[in-house]
Amino acid sequence: MLDKCELCPRDCKVNRLNGQLGFCKASDKVKVALVSTHYFEEPCISGEPGENQKGSGTIFFSNCNLRCMFCQNYEISHEGKGVEITTDRLAEIMIEQQDRGVNNINLVTPTIYVYQIIEAIKKAKAMGLHIPIVYNTCAYETVETIKMLDGLIDIYLPDLKYYADNIAIKYSTAPHYFENATAAIKEMQRQVGENVFDEDGIMQKGMIIRHLILPNHLQNTKHVLKWIKENMPNGTYVSVMAQYFPTYKAKEDESISRKINQKEYDEIEAYLSELDLENGYIQELGKHEEEYVPNFDLSNIEK
Repeated sequence: MLDKCELCPRDCKVNRLNGQLGFCKASDKVKVALVSTHYFEEPCISGEPGENQKGSGTIFFSNCNLRCMFCQNYEISHEGKGVEITTDRLAEIMIEQQDRGVNNINLVTPTIYVYQIIEAIKKAKAMGLHIPIVYNTCAYETVETIKMLDGLIDIYLPDLKYYADNIAIKYSTAPHYFENATAAIKEMQRQVGENVFDEDGIMQKGMIIRHLILPNHLQNTKHVLKWIKENMPNGTYVSVMAQYFPTYKAKEDESISRKINQKEYDEIEAYLSELDLENGYIQELGKHEEEYVPNFDLSNIEK
């Protein structure tokens, strides 16, 4: 399938087996930048803070099919920092994460490696992998790609970023983002159904739709939240993130060159209440968001 790559909406059709690189710059090899235990996902993913918090077993993939000018992980998504590994090694990493006692295997920006991930999951399950697998995505997906994952992914974490096409193009070079992302999210929902939690409140199956508030773009956020309310099942979990801070090329754009302020936060919080979305989270407005960006030191990748 990699000889004519059609994994994402960009539909590059490059031959990755022959060294051709499409928009995402991914080759036929899986590239990983960090394998870690992450404690700052939603409480039902990482666990509640405290000495018994197990964390989420993150695997951060390098390269990306978006070009977000505000990407906090730009050194791996834009610059491609990472180590190339085989699908056998990826399967081993999943088992090693499970052995560390994490709540789940968290595949971060996995879209461009779906073919290899499918093979790795099958191999890992044959080796004894039994904890939930999380697909942590920017949501710029095709329905066809998500359908290939049916039965392999337990939890979907799509970040529904944009409603308006002009904003998606300006900030992420992602034409037709909303129509592709929402179609993919509906397929994710079809696959996993209602959310399932264990006795400790840790999600075992289901979906949380994330959304990052951007400064000066509250209408974008409201449109996204309204779409969720009107188009997804009652009880759908939503995670509204207030952690934005200007990094990478965002500092050059006046509209997004600052964090969101208290007034903006309060307005979105009030709108959430107005919509009466039943389940989910809204992140507190912090002061040191930069501290939560991982250090992509290539830990735990090579055997």
